[in-house]
Amino acid sequence: MIQNKDWFKERAYPHFTNKTPNRIRKGVEKYIKNQNRVATHSFSPLIFKEIKQRRFKASEFNGELRRSHKKISKDTVQSTTKIREILYSTHIDSHIYSYYTHKIIGPKYEEQLKKDTDLDLAITAYRRVKTKDGTKHKNNIHFAKDVFDEIKKRGSCAVLAFDIENFFPSLNHKSLKTIWCEILGCKSLPKDHYNIFKAVTNYSYVRLSDLKIGKRGFDEKKLAQLRKDGNDTYFKSIKDLVNSDIIIHKNQKKKDGATVGIPQGLPISALLANIYMLPFDLNIIESLVKGKGMFYRRYSDDIILICSLNEEDQVVKTISEEIKKIKLTISVEKKEVTIFKEYQGRLQSFRLDEKQLKFNLPLCYLGFEFYGYQTLIKSKNLSTFYREMKMAIKRKSARVNRIKEKYLLDEAPIFKAKINRLYSHKGTKSRRTPTKRTELRNGSQITKSFKRKYRGNFIKYAYLASDAMDAPEIKKQLRRHSFLLRNTLTNYDFSNVGKTKSQ
Repeated sequence: MIQNKDWFKERAYPHFTNKTPNRIRKGVEKYIKNQNRVATHSFSPLIFKEIKQRRFKASEFNGELRRSHKKISKDTVQSTTKIREILYSTHIDSHIYSYYTHKIIGPKYEEQLKKDTDLDLAITAYRRVKTKDGTKHKNNIHFAKDVFDEIKKRGSCAVLAFDIENFFPSLNHKSLKTIWCEILGCKSLPKDHYNIFKAVTNYSYVRLSDLKIGKRGFDEKKLAQLRKDGNDTYFKSIKDLVNSDIIIHKNQKKKDGATVGIPQGLPISALLANIYMLPFDLNIIESLVKGKGMFYRRYSDDIILICSLNEEDQVVKTISEEIKKIKLTISVEKKEVTIFKEYQGRLQSFRLDEKQLKFNLPLCYLGFEFYGYQTLIKSKNLSTFYREMKMAIKRKSARVNRIKEKYLLDEAPIFKAKINRLYSHKGTKSRRTPTKRTELRNGSQITKSFKRKYRGNFIKYAYLASDAMDAPEIKKQLRRHSFLLRNTLTNYDFSNVGKTKSQ
């Protein structure tokens, strides 16, 4: 039996107000259910951090095409690192956002989608969509398979992939407020909803780096004293934050002279992004799906449309017109057209690039590459997995060497169990792993041991994809993972790792 997602979630990170452990859930729920309390609730500043993803892409250097984490643009060398801006709220604020998402706004949005089967099937991200047998919820594997199966069914067709430029930071506040009202079925937002609307549009934030001492870490002595006083926070109170020399920033993102954007990272952000797109989704369903028999899927800001080979121009025109109506922009660089047609007795993919068809370039969607005749894990994702594996072992080696130097040891082992769990087939089985949680009670730290559910690693995900998509070629992609893991381990001086025969 599928369980509904719980709106209450314990969060471990420190913030500007205290944590809200499960033992005070009833008090938190009573507070949030009081609409007057929510209407007058003072939302705290968010904490801003950047997640950097180093990307290796094919780039041209001096006439030579090679993969690199840099590219040449306008005669200058630039990094291809992708930076995601994440903002997260205090624990009580997160509970408010989560409760209104799961209990109030979310169900209303789902009611709108359920009115139209085509619309309900088209919106896939940030929703709990049941599989056909009703035993579990769909994930990226199922959503990608739906698209690939549709291509196989149609045979010769064109697949157009679009990406919305700066999605979350570009949402128009007036448009968001209007559709929010329509979802609730009212002319103006109730006071509690309006207070939440103000919090996610006119938000303030503090950079996580500004809370650190220099570039290294936090003032641990200060944090320890705060915990001793019963505050698992960065400051004793919001007033202390205001009176400090820490800069509190305001949302300054502008478009056409108006402040735009919502934070990415709040429990309510994904739902608001989905409801913002509802007018666009409805128009695409009406004009292209029902009107022209096309296939439409939207996963957050990724849009996929499958049409006949002679309908590409119409799709591009309609998408461009409809996206302008909701004051957003399609990213020109990320638009892709993939052609599928019978070639030498099998369904084959071709990429349309500058009006030229390039043979055997796949459709990339939700972490998979679809060639028509085969489905593979996206090569970039596989490379990232192996790169993370090698970096993890390299970090552990450095730690082992520090221990050897500190305690004058000749030998030091690596804890292989965790490495195997994360990066080998031994981590494909779900289990409960022992862990600990520390919480603050009356100024004292209380540590409890418990078992956390471990759901598996990347290899398990790939195996599941291989089975669900009936694509044994995915398992073949991972046939060397054990060798690469062992080979990487032997490159370092761990006392409990034997050398390979080749060495």
